[in-house]
Amino acid sequence: MFLPNRNALHGKPLDAADAETLGIAGADTVERFLAHRDNHAMTPLHALPALAGELGLAALHVKDEGFRLGLGSFKALGGAYAVFRLVLEEAGKRLGRPVDVEDLDRADVRSVAAKMTFACATDGNHGRSVAQGAEIAGARAVIFVHAGVSDERISAIARYGAEMVRVDGNYDDSVRQAAQVAAEKGWTVVSDTSWPGYERIPGLVMQGYTAIVREALRQLSEPPTHVFIQAGVGGIAAAVAGHLAIVLGDARPTVIVVEPARAACIVAAAREGHVVKVAHDQPTVMAMLECYEASQVAWRVLARAGDAFMTVDEDDAIAAMRRLARPSGSDPVIVAGESGGVGLAGLVRATAENRTDLGLDGKSSVLVINTEGATDPHRYVELVGLSPVEVLAGKLIAQATP
Repeated sequence: MFLPNRNALHGKPLDAADAETLGIAGADTVERFLAHRDNHAMTPLHALPALAGELGLAALHVKDEGFRLGLGSFKALGGAYAVFRLVLEEAGKRLGRPVDVEDLDRADVRSVAAKMTFACATDGNHGRSVAQGAEIAGARAVIFVHAGVSDERISAIARYGAEMVRVDGNYDDSVRQAAQVAAEKGWTVVSDTSWPGYERIPGLVMQGYTAIVREALRQLSEPPTHVFIQAGVGGIAAAVAGHLAIVLGDARPTVIVVEPARAACIVAAAREGHVVKVAHDQPTVMAMLECYEASQVAWRVLARAGDAFMTVDEDDAIAAMRRLARPSGSDPVIVAGESGGVGLAGLVRATAENRTDLGLDGKSSVLVINTEGATDPHRYVELVGLSPVEVLAGKLIAQATP
């Protein structure tokens, strides 16, 4: 499915609150917080000239979030950042003085954090970020996971000291239960999706993702003409599209939002003109994108700054994983999880079916984001036929071969 943005708001400026969240000052704050993380490093931007040539493009770049902050996905930037902000805000209130990120290790701030509990629902990656942020700050985390989350992803979260709660049903069911239990117990929900009356914290999560865009623009010699970005509830897509609209204005690239055909809640919102819940049928292999209702905040941004919406099938996502693991020519090896290569999958489909609609041609420079590495290594082997270690070992051998 391919759907150009026909919304009356398309091309309009972002709402003031969203512009503040996703703007330059917010991105500056994110970078200041990242500078205090021991394992922070700019993630690589890979050029794929061979694949660009096959697709009839001038250039193709992949921003690789597979090693971000040791968590394996872009989500590392959102949940933990929101936890830090919330701990420092509460500490400032209780201590009666300004506190900032350099105060996170102070005994009085950690004493405040120790009395705070953060809860969230997750498919895997967001919960890992919230759990890590709580552990670093000295707070408690309770993470709700639905029936489809693998044991390996649960273990990856639990190792940060989080209490894990299994929920029957799908991701949306776990979101509702996390919110209900947190309200009863006085915990703080750090969700990557939003609903009426709950927008600020998801906004902080989205703000964390602006670091990806800022880094990519620094790494590229010039801005891309097109960006293909995947969506679950829409947070990363809105952060990318919104920040690009703010910093580049009329020179911003065309932004195409890509979703699994089996969980296309953003496409549904684009079709109806507002957020709707889509029916849950078969699960999708794109586990981190299996969401059935868009974030209110994310859709508000995408209605204005998203240019087209499309879906890809299961085989498209798997083919993208395999292509990145076994590249042609001088293209680098990239380990992409089931949801990581979905932006690329959308590009491949669009070059075959929607070139004219999107103005894709031999002058186009495209950016896609590998949003996750092999966050479930066993599943990666099943789909790609090689382990992440074997894929990366092949890269090292190729580099060493004269």
